[in-house]
Amino acid sequence: MRGFGSAGVLEVIEDWRGNTYRSVYTVKVAGVVYVLHVFQKKSTSGIATPKHDIDLIRERLKQALARSKE
Repeated sequence: MRGFGSAGVLEVIEDWRGNTYRSVYTVKVAGVVYVLHVFQKKSTSGIATPKHDIDLIRERLKQALARSKE
């Protein structure tokens, strides 16, 4: 997944029973794996992740990085 700098954000995509699900997580935060967002992709065309989901992932990544510095 692009657009998150060197944060090590990864995306796992799984198809199940005709539906597509995505989970987004990061593993480069002090040895802890944070699941940032999991959602069902509902668009029938295109591969782009909706802006709302990207914004939510960015906010949760920011929170995970802040927590790792505590």
